[in-house]
Amino acid sequence: MSVGDALGAQFFVPGRSVPDLLAGRPPAAPWPWTDDTEMACSVYSEIRGRGHIDQDALAAVFADRCEPYRGYGAGTVVVLHEIRDGRPWAQAAGAAFGGGGSWGNGAAMRVAPLGAYFADDPDRAATEAALSAEVTHRHPEAIVGAMVIAVAAAHAAATRETSCTPSGLLQSVEPYLVDGRTADGIRRARNLLGRPVAEAAYKLGNGAAVSAQDTVPFTLWAAATFLTDYPSAITACIEAGGDADTTAAIVGGIVAAHTGIGQRDEIRGVPEYWLAAREPLPPWSTTS
Repeated sequence: MSVGDALGAQFFVPGRSVPDLLAGRPPAAPWPWTDDTEMACSVYSEIRGRGHIDQDALAAVFADRCEPYRGYGAGTVVVLHEIRDGRPWAQAAGAAFGGGGSWGNGAAMRVAPLGAYFADDPDRAATEAALSAEVTHRHPEAIVGAMVIAVAAAHAAATRETSCTPSGLLQSVEPYLVDGRTADGIRRARNLLGRPVAEAAYKLGNGAAVSAQDTVPFTLWAAATFLTDYPSAITACIEAGGDADTTAAIVGGIVAAHTGIGQRDEIRGVPEYWLAAREPLPPWSTTS
């Protein structure tokens, strides 16, 4: 997840070349990661340490570790600063956007590691993902987006030693869809399997609106399409444009849960030299 985030973020830097990436020439290291990875590391460390999402604890670490220069959205910064100042997280998140709560893609961007952790229990993955989302994103679209990304990552991890078809990955999230724009987009994604990246991004969105409904359908399409080819999955996100660090983080998290690192048989996982180029993760993310 973090490699996709860090590489995707490189393409907000002037002078980066998508044709070079397509030709196998990625940007020079190092690749700093963004808020996507910082928040995902907090989700991971909480799950690893507790075995479940404690919303009060997660809100506290989100607020304490927030480094705005990492690319946090303005609304999230406001919510986290209010939590840091002592406002209950439910009030801070619930008051956002006129009381409707955020439907941004931030809840989905950070949740793939949680889904992989619960690979043997998609219902649990969905439940814990919803709890993790509510801390900052209270709108139903954002919560559904987080749930389905977690379930997709769980399914990708569970089928790692067997196989998974593109339609199978998309079908795995169907029981967790709640009617709305995100669910509508995911159902459209099924009909776009086999179509070019540009067409999928045009019809599903590429994260440019920074919303769950503009992000999650495309990322599930990309993960399903390139589930056994991590480099191609990340390259597709960057080729699609838009919020490329976030789409690449989401897709990278799902696909890496299936492929792992390196190459095995016909499966292309995270390239080791990409992993080496990514900025090291924060020490606290692996020591809790």
